[in-house]
Amino acid sequence: MIARLPLEEQLVALRSTLSRNEVLMDVLHRSPRLRLPGWYLTAGCLFQTVWNVVTGRPPADGIKDYDLFYFDDHDLSWEAEDAVIRRGEDVFAGLPAEVEIRNEARVHLWYEAKFGVPCAPYTSTEAAIDSFAATTCCLGVRLDPAGRWRVYAPHGLADVFNLVVRPNPVLAPREVYETKTSRWRRQWPELTVLDWPVPR
Repeated sequence: MIARLPLEEQLVALRSTLSRNEVLMDVLHRSPRLRLPGWYLTAGCLFQTVWNVVTGRPPADGIKDYDLFYFDDHDLSWEAEDAVIRRGEDVFAGLPAEVEIRNEARVHLWYEAKFGVPCAPYTSTEAAIDSFAATTCCLGVRLDPAGRWRVYAPHGLADVFNLVVRPNPVLAPREVYETKTSRWRRQWPELTVLDWPVPR
């Protein structure tokens, strides 16, 4: 069982598993062309690739988009972010999937209007990944200038490989967690989804 391996071996297994998703690998290798500060490929495209491989599905099955986060707090305007998104359209042209590019330094400007709770400004892309609705989702990968993998996994990889979805009640409301997990269960019924904690 991969989740019981030493961490360095889990990282090897993660890279091997993600490498089976050709779309993901294409996004990962094209992303450095954008020269984005603090970038990571993150969220569903990663853990859902693992779920697919573990359950014997095609690696890219059911993955709606590929999230590319970066952090640039020098210009918080929508125009600056939109310029990056437009550059990304050229870089990722021809891929059979959408790549969603977001500047995590701007999230606090729109988060409350969308989700109903305020979000303090993030200080890094890693801080943004830390706030995902489930700890299982808190995962990011990127390539350094030498082509080496950098993996950010603040909660480890055991739950990802074990198909366990664990709530992360630090920012996203309970409704966001339950909406996401309901959708994931329909696609991957093998998941074990843990309940949102209820205050005593």
